[in-house]
Amino acid sequence: DEEEDYMSDLFIKQDVRPGLPMVRRVKEAIQKEEKQKEANEKNRQKSIKEEEKERRDLVLKSALGNENKGFALLQKMGYKTGQALGKSGEGIVEPIPLNIKTGRSGLGHEELKKRKAEEKLENYRQKLHMKKQANEEAADQFRIRFKTKQEERKMEGDLRKSQRACQQLDMQKDIDVPKETWFWIEPEEEDKKDEEDKEDECTSSDLSVSEKLHILTAYLREEHFYCIWCGTTYEDSEDLSSNCPGDSAADHD
Repeated sequence: DEEEDYMSDLFIKQDVRPGLPMVRRVKEAIQKEEKQKEANEKNRQKSIKEEEKERRDLVLKSALGNENKGFALLQKMGYKTGQALGKSGEGIVEPIPLNIKTGRSGLGHEELKKRKAEEKLENYRQKLHMKKQANEEAADQFRIRFKTKQEERKMEGDLRKSQRACQQLDMQKDIDVPKETWFWIEPEEEDKKDEEDKEDECTSSDLSVSEKLHILTAYLREEHFYCIWCGTTYEDSEDLSSNCPGDSAADHD
């Protein structure tokens, strides 16, 4: 390159604002890079597969001519371009599309992959269904346990209520010892001979809370003509049977 003449008119007329030379050089570098890419793309040798694909697409896009023997035979039999095949024209108009296989996998591999994908999806759906069913069963069991616990707490409250009523009514009849140890509420602090006697008395029986409640309420009705759910002491058994709805909480509900 020739050296620039800084005293020439060409150099003096150039725009010498700060930053412009840098912008100009960057712009020129970008243009040069784009031109180089275009040149490389033109000079790049196409692969065999690309050339085959281009030739195949070109042939498939072009219609059959008279030089094709099969097409010539069809024309001799009266076929015209655009006409459907068949004697009465009920056949296809467009040729059957080609399903070109470009991969190296064996025949049936795509169907196998599709079948495995469908089986995987079906297994995933079954797992989701089983998980949903398990969650629903767990929720049902939780509701049952919660309801059972509530019923147990209510029965325990009714039992304590019956024990207090039994103790009070027995004492009114000068009964000093309950018929069963658990008929009365046991005091929190008692003078016992030893710790073993205390444990024996606390363990009244193997009866459940519902069984104890049923036995104790029956005792209160027979002995004292008293119903804990009515909260009433009746005059006699006839008055009890005629005015009390029943001998259980369900009857009073």
